[in-house]
Amino acid sequence: MESVSESRAARSCVPSIAGGGRRAVLLTDDGVRIDAAYAPGGTADGFAIVVAHGFTGALERPAVRRAAEVFGQVDGVGGVVTFSFRGHGRSGGHSTVGDREVLDLDAAVRWARRAGHRRVVSVGFSMGGSVVLRHAGRTTAHEGAHVDAVVSVSSPARWYYRGTAPMRRVHWAITRPAGRLLSRGLLGTRIHHRDWNPVPVPPVDAVPFIPPTPLLVIHGDRDGYFPLDHPLSLAEAAGDAAELWIEPGFGHAENAAPEELLRRIAAWAAARVR
Repeated sequence: MESVSESRAARSCVPSIAGGGRRAVLLTDDGVRIDAAYAPGGTADGFAIVVAHGFTGALERPAVRRAAEVFGQVDGVGGVVTFSFRGHGRSGGHSTVGDREVLDLDAAVRWARRAGHRRVVSVGFSMGGSVVLRHAGRTTAHEGAHVDAVVSVSSPARWYYRGTAPMRRVHWAITRPAGRLLSRGLLGTRIHHRDWNPVPVPPVDAVPFIPPTPLLVIHGDRDGYFPLDHPLSLAEAAGDAAELWIEPGFGHAENAAPEELLRRIAAWAAARVR
């Protein structure tokens, strides 16, 4: 049965988007307003890519816009949905750093399907990479929010990792009042002050439930946030069902992703959803 929030979201999205791009406000199942945008691709009847950005990102950030533009140029892509996670950009609410953000992705995938795309691929970076894994690995898919393939870039495999200096800074920003204030003022990211309760399923535990949905895990050998044991453990948990690309010279997430890699991601997705 359609929930009240799903019904309200359907009215707010204005799904008829043929003939050009569209900006919309989506409503999640827990009532958070999510800023979203749609750009048509080059293939009229093609599949949609939904882009899930990294922590402190937003749909208007240059790296996210660049990724969407490149994806839309690849043959087979019919449209690209970008959105700002809760607590980021113009979206409402507060960031839960990968927990409730699964509901934000739900809303974006539903919008792509209501726009007429029969096939939808989620592509996530860093925090967004963990979200797409948890989203696809749920034992019960939410109606209308399932995806046909998943690409996770620069994702952590497990929570609470503090083994690198950048991740120690991230944890300071998340857990300390001064860090949350700084994140809000300088980065435009509003972080929830409460700890996770309960702790969400970590990506490495969600991955085994993704097959038979095609899964691609991508990580750079120069990632300064998460070392290579993270993608290796994700691939091991998925078994033969996942592809793993370790990219030489690649750093972290959408900000460091070269255009050539973005094109290969979209081409991989096109080959999996034909």
